[in-house]
Amino acid sequence: MKLITEELTDVQLIAEADENGKKQHKIKGIFMQANIKNRNGRVYPQEVLEKEVNRYRKEFIDRKRAFGELGHPDGPTVNLERVSHLITRLEPDNKGNYIGEAKITDTPYGKIVKSLIDEGAQLGVSSRGMGTLENKGGTNYVKSDFYLATAADIVADPSAPQAFVNGVMEGKEWIWDNGLLKEKEVSEIQEQIERETRERNAKANANAFENFMQKLTKR
Repeated sequence: MKLITEELTDVQLIAEADENGKKQHKIKGIFMQANIKNRNGRVYPQEVLEKEVNRYRKEFIDRKRAFGELGHPDGPTVNLERVSHLITRLEPDNKGNYIGEAKITDTPYGKIVKSLIDEGAQLGVSSRGMGTLENKGGTNYVKSDFYLATAADIVADPSAPQAFVNGVMEGKEWIWDNGLLKEKEVSEIQEQIERETRERNAKANANAFENFMQKLTKR
């Protein structure tokens, strides 16, 4: 499985006062899109995205744990120390778009986002997930094993060339291991160590048994 990220810029940055006069910062707009070839050359089939968004909504948004980070994380796990916002809504429209809304949190990274919004900075969002791709006619289709890690990280450079970002983000492969996502290379090294340990133990047991049998024959 590869780490898949998509960036979108069609979002609104909002700073408004609530009923108590406290300023609230939010980000709204298109977080994800289905059945359309994006600028990364990928297509998310409607049935794939709909199924995974429904799971994400039930397991994360409804339980108020749909966090996102500031910047471009290099793995699928959300780092709580870098959380900048809480995604509160992710709903489909009738055009294949998934409209999201997120509340900027009062965390260290959230405060950075608030300051950027207040200063008029242009920000975008980047979804982050895991999955495999199938190439059809030069277009990569996201397969049904797609796993959405977060619907939106906040990025400061959504107009930057995608090749560099994707080269960094997608250069690693990830696998499931007992319910946890592990980097494939790390997992392979761990498996190699465990395999070599088993082989050494088996060899040591064989040598011990051979020595035991030799002692028996000498009696």
